[in-house]
Amino acid sequence: MNIKQFEYKPLAHYSYAIVSEGKMAVIDPERDPMQYYDFAKANNAKIVAVIETHPHADFVSSHLQIHKETGATIYNSEKTGADYPHTSFDEDDTITIGSVALRAINTPGHSPDSITVIATQNDKTALFTGDTLFIGDVGRPDLREKAGNKQAKREELAEMMYDTIQNKFNDLPDDAIVYPAHGAGSLCGKSMSDDNSSTLGNERTGNWAFQKQSKEEFIDKLLDSQPFIPSYFGYNVDKNKDGAENVQQAINEVPFEENTTAQGLIVDVRDEEIFKKGHLEGSFNIQAVSDNAKFETWLGAIVEPNEEFTLVIDSKENQEKLLHRVAKIGYEKQLKQVITLSDKNLVNTEILDLKDFKNNPDKYTIVDIRNKSEIEEGKYFENAIAHPLNELRDTAENIPTNKPIVVHCAGGYRSAAGSSILQKKLTGVTVHDLSDDVKQFQD
Repeated sequence: MNIKQFEYKPLAHYSYAIVSEGKMAVIDPERDPMQYYDFAKANNAKIVAVIETHPHADFVSSHLQIHKETGATIYNSEKTGADYPHTSFDEDDTITIGSVALRAINTPGHSPDSITVIATQNDKTALFTGDTLFIGDVGRPDLREKAGNKQAKREELAEMMYDTIQNKFNDLPDDAIVYPAHGAGSLCGKSMSDDNSSTLGNERTGNWAFQKQSKEEFIDKLLDSQPFIPSYFGYNVDKNKDGAENVQQAINEVPFEENTTAQGLIVDVRDEEIFKKGHLEGSFNIQAVSDNAKFETWLGAIVEPNEEFTLVIDSKENQEKLLHRVAKIGYEKQLKQVITLSDKNLVNTEILDLKDFKNNPDKYTIVDIRNKSEIEEGKYFENAIAHPLNELRDTAENIPTNKPIVVHCAGGYRSAAGSSILQKKLTGVTVHDLSDDVKQFQD
């Protein structure tokens, strides 16, 4: 059984290819299908199946594009209510890829339409668990209250997850390899391992969800302290239910202009140091300079679905890559244009006097934009006021403006975005970004 795991680190997303006897299946593909085509070509295989374990919330899938370009059949649970051509793949339905048998079991909990794919060949078993079973955790149950064909309250889904973990994996061997759709850093769970795979035996002994506990205890633990839900999650569920269009065609429609200016909502993806030296007034600095930066998550947490915006980049050479990143969450359609800046009408960000801040912290209003769960674990500054970044556009008006403001997060990446949001939302006050200097104040 030839299994290939593909990883997209900014979203901590894993997708998979299974190749056998010249045929290939793709499971939970990301928006750009080219890597799957390249793998099929390298293995002299034809893509004949695309399997969706559920309609994903945190990224847009290429299942429909792959179907149109290769003729592959799309398989998913009939409970999804998919609006694209597909074949239902539910409890004990089986398809064959060469000498590999793929069997579906319904494993609701993260969503009501979640399935797990069981691949077997001779005495080998692999489980493609989607967002049901992670390494060290299970999928969160609170993403389908407002989106998707099958909506469910979090308590109902948490109870479904308990039943799934208690019953659905019992007849499977300990040496079955577990391949999840996400790893540590994804917002689809709260305590995932850094490991990209495991065995079912290891999960039975080490994963909290398999431990002996009452249904009430399980549900309470599962619902407790889940991370925030970015505003784009429900939008992506619906988009994946409909099926996304060809990604290259979509991004080719976005206009590009060099050495210009813009108005309206502006997202500047350049490095914070360059941004601070000169940017368009009112821009949000959501950095995308690192290939591993969680740009997509914060773009989709700060900018609402269908909210038009302009993207400011550093150079034309990076246009294609950055457009693909925007398209990972399906935001390319609301992107008015991509531009590079001229040197006119730019403003800068006032640099914080770090020595004065250390000696006189009471002279400043300190805004902590970390997530609620992080803040609950402890503050870096006793008098800091909490305004999580994903809520900041709505809560900024509640921040006092009688003192200069210092914005901080845990490492510096998010505070660049947070301080730029406050610079736009608040008038008559100086806003500083503590950036990575926050590390000097951590125990």
